[in-house]
Amino acid sequence: MKRFFPWLVLIFAAAWVMASWFPPKSTDNAIDLITLGKVPVLVGGRVKPLDTVARNSLLIIHGKETLQLPNGEQIGAMQWLADVLFKPALADEYPVFVIQNSEVLGLFGWEQSDRKYFSFTELSPFLKQIDEQGEQADKLESVQRSAYQSAILNLRNALILCQRLKNSLRPEDAHDFSKELETYATAIPPAAQAAGQRGKGETFDKAKLDSVAAFIQRYENLSSMAYLLAVPSGEGLQWQAVGESLLQAVQTGELHPVVKAYAQLGDAYHVGDQRTFNQQATRLRDWFAKEQAVATKRTSFEFLFNRVDPFTHSMVLYVLAFLLACGSWLGWNRPLNRAAFYLLLLSLAVHTFGMASRMYLQERPPVTNLYSSAIFIGWGAVIVALILERIFRDGIGAACAGAIGFITLVIAHHLAGSGDTLEMLQAVLDTNIWLATHVVAITTGYSAMFLAGMLAMIYVIRGVFTRSLKKETADSLSRMTYGVVCFATLFSFVGTVLGGIWADQSWGRFWGWDPKENGAVLIVLWCAIILHARWGGFIRQRGLMIMAIFGNIVTSFSWFGVNMLGVGLHSYGFMQKAFPWLVGFIVSQLALMAVGAMPLERWRSFRGSTNGSRQNDKMNFVPPGLVERTSE
Repeated sequence: MKRFFPWLVLIFAAAWVMASWFPPKSTDNAIDLITLGKVPVLVGGRVKPLDTVARNSLLIIHGKETLQLPNGEQIGAMQWLADVLFKPALADEYPVFVIQNSEVLGLFGWEQSDRKYFSFTELSPFLKQIDEQGEQADKLESVQRSAYQSAILNLRNALILCQRLKNSLRPEDAHDFSKELETYATAIPPAAQAAGQRGKGETFDKAKLDSVAAFIQRYENLSSMAYLLAVPSGEGLQWQAVGESLLQAVQTGELHPVVKAYAQLGDAYHVGDQRTFNQQATRLRDWFAKEQAVATKRTSFEFLFNRVDPFTHSMVLYVLAFLLACGSWLGWNRPLNRAAFYLLLLSLAVHTFGMASRMYLQERPPVTNLYSSAIFIGWGAVIVALILERIFRDGIGAACAGAIGFITLVIAHHLAGSGDTLEMLQAVLDTNIWLATHVVAITTGYSAMFLAGMLAMIYVIRGVFTRSLKKETADSLSRMTYGVVCFATLFSFVGTVLGGIWADQSWGRFWGWDPKENGAVLIVLWCAIILHARWGGFIRQRGLMIMAIFGNIVTSFSWFGVNMLGVGLHSYGFMQKAFPWLVGFIVSQLALMAVGAMPLERWRSFRGSTNGSRQNDKMNFVPPGLVERTSE
């Protein structure tokens, strides 16, 4: 059993991952939201499937990619978006908007309660107040806003997004939109004739002009409100809103086939005609496959990427690997350790697939924003930790890989709450050559520093709270930490220098004491201090570990803290809600450093009886450098 256990774990984990590649089969009498979800649209300067729009929009508005209705039913993002687009009156009743701030509730005369989700219908009487308060908050910088101002601004933005979605493919009050478009198309030629007669000074039928004028005003409003650009009007990123395409029909005299398909599809969904809906969805998909082959191929792959959700699968696998690695220290060492290693290889493969998929979809190097930096930092740290595990084979590298992989992906998951993580690049990053050198190098340095800190945390935790820190284990941890700090020093230094070269070419100066630049050089300086303190004999094993833990604080401040200052050329990615988490992390690291600095007699791994033999065992057990100098 022990021999086959690692392979059984790997097979079951791989089967679980592969199951996500196969979509559920839709029945003949069900709405085919899968086909609709693959249809491309342009949002935020990027062509993406409607499935991505649904997930990102619901995440921004609701904080989740699923929605629970009052009757207990849970619906997915795509069904929610279909209701918003084609059944807005029904979607208005969904409790989708998040309100947890007591002052915001007080603005509406509501009392604080356990309830935190509210519908558009409930909020509609207060739209003017929300807009006024949100507009005032929007004039302030992010760091200047109070909790109330941030909450009311987020609510205002969520309501605006919802209203724009409702008016993206059809007017919110439209019922039989296909018939309306037929009437509009029929009215265009007589109106054009009447306009020509008026231009020549001849008698014309004013009623014919007025009928089209009413349509034009309606579709101008539709065009200005639209969130989605759903109608391709050329190659590349030349897309139009449905309203804009309808206005253009006055000149061409024809309605775009995509507009007509969306109208028929929406009418079918509105009345529950599943067969017609599925036919129109298929027709729409086939039209895009023929006329927009590149966009269709890319959005189909993105739909697969969304469904597979590689980073969530990786998170689960990393946790399982971490537990198996920790379990190997308690017993059944070889099979558990091998199972953890195999799981980590599978996790890394899934993680790599997710990162490579993002690079393909964005056509950029791996690091383009804070979200992608978390993905890359975890990926790099896992690779280095697996190399250490392959060398030392003691489960420590596997435990570090599982822990760091999981933590960084959790961070990435929370960073995704602001919407599309594949958005257009910040101007400060929009240079391919430097994205491929400076940013990748500096984030590789982050990976190494966090790995060194994790190794040091394991050293302290095992030494203080367990009896498992044997001399061999302590020596292995010390060698691993020292090697990783050397690795971090190299990449942090190279990345910082490359950043200076980039700044010189982009901004005309090599160094400007920007907060992000200062944070980067702090990592280099701290790595140099650790290494010189070690070489000079000022610290030994325990001192190395305590300083490596402080490296976590320095790195987290450089990674996140400088962004929260809200100043400088690198102040993109500010998140007020991340500040308490950063403070909590720093406090936890300081506490762990204090625990590690306790006298060795209080470390459980060094605690023993006072008789001579045990004392000798204790002294032999203590790794070189842990013996206090006062004993000399």
